[in-house]
Amino acid sequence: MQETEDQGAAEQVARDALRRRFPQGADRLEAYAGILRNRGIEWGLLGPREADKVWSRHISNSLALVDVLGQGVDAADIGSGAGLPGIPLALCRPDLRVVLLEPLLRRFNFLNIAVEELGLADQVEVQRLRAEDCDEVFDAVICRAVAPLEKLLKWTTPMFFPDGELLALKGAGAEEEIAKAGKRLNGYQLTAQVLQVRAAPEVEGTRAIRVIKSI
Repeated sequence: MQETEDQGAAEQVARDALRRRFPQGADRLEAYAGILRNRGIEWGLLGPREADKVWSRHISNSLALVDVLGQGVDAADIGSGAGLPGIPLALCRPDLRVVLLEPLLRRFNFLNIAVEELGLADQVEVQRLRAEDCDEVFDAVICRAVAPLEKLLKWTTPMFFPDGELLALKGAGAEEEIAKAGKRLNGYQLTAQVLQVRAAPEVEGTRAIRVIKSI
């Protein structure tokens, strides 16, 4: 019971903090949270226990990249799933162009419906495609909970090399992933660093790996 109450409080704190931080996107963030809590769970994109963690875990984690991405960049969200992190970022950064890459049909259909309902069709494109099959080049490749860094580099380096960057939301094992990917990083002449990122002061921060061409 206490755990449920604590989670409910954390969810409310995150919701209020993100609505204050992003007033221009607040109403559509609210609509997206509703989509995740309902259709996202019904379609199996989020687990049933995630309904009370949409703001505190999923949206806040995605928006941790909001201040890292440059102005007006083209970004590809690979393995987008339920649209995380691409959709929250697009809702709060209208200057971004975002392409959501998702190879699975059910998720692809979900993303198209969400983009249409949220009024993002002029800013966000959905492609049913694996990252390794994409032949476009972007300013930034972004992702959340997709694969270890070494695999991400194998799939995505052609998508951002040489002038762009990879921004991968990660957890406590970020440094270990960088170490394991050292040979591939060196082979591609890339540099990786861990960023401490946070969507708003009141919400829990997270970590991201940034990969760019070595100088």
